[in-house]
Amino acid sequence: MKKSLSKKKIEKTYQMISNYYDKHLKKRGVKIPKLIGTKGFTKDALILVYLAQGYPKTKKVSKSELTEFIREFYSTVNDVQQARHLGAQKGWFIAAGGRDNRDVVLRRGEYKLITLEKPYPAFHGHRVEETSNWESLKAEYGYRCVTCGSQEGKPNIHYSNTITKLQKSHKDPNKPLGTSNIIPQCQKCNRADRNNWVYNETGRVIKLANSIVIKRSDKEIRWKVYKLLYEEFKGKNPLK
Repeated sequence: MKKSLSKKKIEKTYQMISNYYDKHLKKRGVKIPKLIGTKGFTKDALILVYLAQGYPKTKKVSKSELTEFIREFYSTVNDVQQARHLGAQKGWFIAAGGRDNRDVVLRRGEYKLITLEKPYPAFHGHRVEETSNWESLKAEYGYRCVTCGSQEGKPNIHYSNTITKLQKSHKDPNKPLGTSNIIPQCQKCNRADRNNWVYNETGRVIKLANSIVIKRSDKEIRWKVYKLLYEEFKGKNPLK
């Protein structure tokens, strides 16, 4: 059953979370959501606060309960995804049902904040934005290729006869290789498509960096892309 929280309770719990964050999680690359945004309390902060109630003795919370709680602040919300994103993607140690958790038994659609003293197990500080030291950056990623996971100095996961060497790779090849635009990739991943894709901090492709990729695609895909762009640009001739 949903449990309403007063403004004072939300602020007090958020401050408690912030204290743990500053002591344990900030240095690990986890990012804390802002409490207040342009529309009041942010969704991420509200979810974190709700899950942190009674810490360290937190309880299992269902997705429907979280959604009902968020609707007190954002009435048009249909489906709350913040708990899952705060865990696997943003580094907070939030267990989710259906992931074969070793820390707690959860049903699908249930969540539980495990601890505020350690990041999510699969998180390796991928949200660290700035570093001027290549060795420090590699350490933040566990000395592994952000794309395939191969570990530096050991056989490549996909090419067992190749010893992994990490290279400075662009997240966005259309921007300078500055400190905020570097991810570590093995020589195989970096060489394969270094100018074709834009990656996020976790090594996932998020968009194209080179339009020639479309030209190399199958005719069916090119036709689908053409129709999408034709509708977006209302049939405008690019040569005029």
